[in-house]
Order: sequence, then C-alpha cells, then structure tokens
Amino acid sequence: MNAIPTWDDIRDAAARIAPHATVTPVLRSDLIDARVGTAVRFKCENLQRGGAFKFRGATNAVWSLDEEDARRGVVTHSSGNHGNALAMAARTRGIPAHVVVPEGAVKAKVDAIVAAGATVHRCEPTTAAREAKAAQVQAATGATLVHPYADPRVMAGQGTVVPELLRQHPDIDTVLFPVGGGGLAAGCSIAAHAIDARLRLFAAEPEGADDAARSLEAGARVGPFTPETVCDGLRTLVGEPNFRVLREHRVSVLRVSDTEVVAAMRLLWSELRIVVEPSSATVLAALLRYPDRFAGHRVGAVLTGGNVDLDALPW
Repeated sequence: MNAIPTWDDIRDAAARIAPHATVTPVLRSDLIDARVGTAVRFKCENLQRGGAFKFRGATNAVWSLDEEDARRGVVTHSSGNHGNALAMAARTRGIPAHVVVPEGAVKAKVDAIVAAGATVHRCEPTTAAREAKAAQVQAATGATLVHPYADPRVMAGQGTVVPELLRQHPDIDTVLFPVGGGGLAAGCSIAAHAIDARLRLFAAEPEGADDAARSLEAGARVGPFTPETVCDGLRTLVGEPNFRVLREHRVSVLRVSDTEVVAAMRLLWSELRIVVEPSSATVLAALLRYPDRFAGHRVGAVLTGGNVDLDALPW
C-alpha cells in the first residue's frame, strides 16, 4: 500500500473489519438542529468497540499482516484510544501488542489498554519521546509498528466511517470530523470524495492545538508545538501524509475553544444521553460557533469516542 490509501483500500478495509467492528448508530436532536439551524446527524463512534473509531483502523492494520509478521505482534504509541484499539484488535487475532503511553494520559484509557491485554511502556509526553520509545520496543521485539494516524492501513480503516454513514443517511451533503493526527480526517476525506466529489468537508480543531489549521493556512505543515487543550485526543501534530490529504481534498478546519467544547459535551449528554470525549465534542462546538457555514445543508458529524474518566469530567 502507498503512503496514502486509495478508495479501493478503504473498501477492502470495510470487508476486512466487518466481522469485528460495530455498525454504529446515528442520532439526532430537534433542539440541536434548532440551535445550529440545520439538520445534523451524529455518527456515534463513541459506541464502537473500545469506545472509539480507532478500532476500525487498528483492526484493518492487524488483519492486513501476513502470518509471519503477525506472530511477532504489533507496537504503537498512543495517548489512549488507539492503544486500546490496537490491543483489542491484536486480541482478535491472538497476537502480542505493545503500547507506548505518555505520562499524563487519561487513566480510564490506560486502564482499558491494560485490560485488553497489551504490554504498556511509559514515556515522556512529547512526540519525540513517544516515537523513540516505540522504535526501541520495535527493535527489541520485532513487532510491526502501527502508527496511530500516519499508517495507510489505519487511515483506510478509519475511512470506513463515511460509506457506513452515507448508507445510513444518503441525503448528507456535508461531513464534519475532528482532526488531530489526521488519520480519521484523511480516511474520511478520501472516502467522501470517492463517493461524491461534491460533498463538503470540515474538520474541527481546538484553538490550543490548531496545527492543522495553521498548516493549511501556511500551505506547509508546521513544526512541533506544545498543545494546550482539554481535548487530549487532539494534542498530536498532524501527520505529513494526513496534511497532504487535507490540502488535496480542500478540508476547511474550524477552530473551537475549550469552553465551547465542554459546553458541547454537556449538550450532547443532555440531548442525546451519551457521554463523549472532549475531542468528539469539537464537532458540535464547531456547528454552534459557525452556524453560517452549515445553514441549509445536511450535516453528518462524527463523534469519535466516549472514553472519559467520569471522576474527572471537565465540568
């Protein structure tokens, strides 16, 4: 597979993960539609296995391996959801999983990784430290590296969200998703425009980790930065291939504040009765902050995960 997956890769991924992944529901709210001023359909990947969309990409990567590589296992670095997803996916194939976790990761997510059977390796909370530790584990074990967002197998798996959503609601003309490293954003963009080149694509990003927005504005990927946001799943620098996909598919990135994100989390709970992570709530925050961008359109918004520590909710 090339560094950037194709539509054929995404269709193959959909077939590969079908025995393992959940077809997640789509929810809506009259009140939210009225607040935004348009029809919004929320794709609830918080109800995916493992509590996040990450299971799609991880499962595609694990089941793409040949038998010899699979026996040596897989390794990744992750703040939580991808690590949990890879551990769960590895368990479906009965192979070892190693997850490098930065200090300060959400406890509920780390507990889930351990419960899924992975070996956890700690590191400092920087991208450089994560990558260095993962390389060290890979060299020691022979495991295959499954990058959390820049791996084309992962991007292809994440992209399966869009054809599933459009089968459930064919009238959608706008797709909105969070962006961090860009695995979901890239996969969804490729799939969406393969299905219908007229679909409008938006990504939501916290103001305290707005590297994707700044990169697209500058026309070149920005360097490392220090994130300051409650959205722990979006604190990662957008990947190089992921940035190229966002630019090629003309994805508009919308910045939101942490205050708006927390308010959106509460609204999703009160209206849809679901608990989502701050990273997921960015999409509703963007809808509420930029209603003029969505007026008159039919929006499919991806709620990416629901793995929150109920003893440490941001309100």
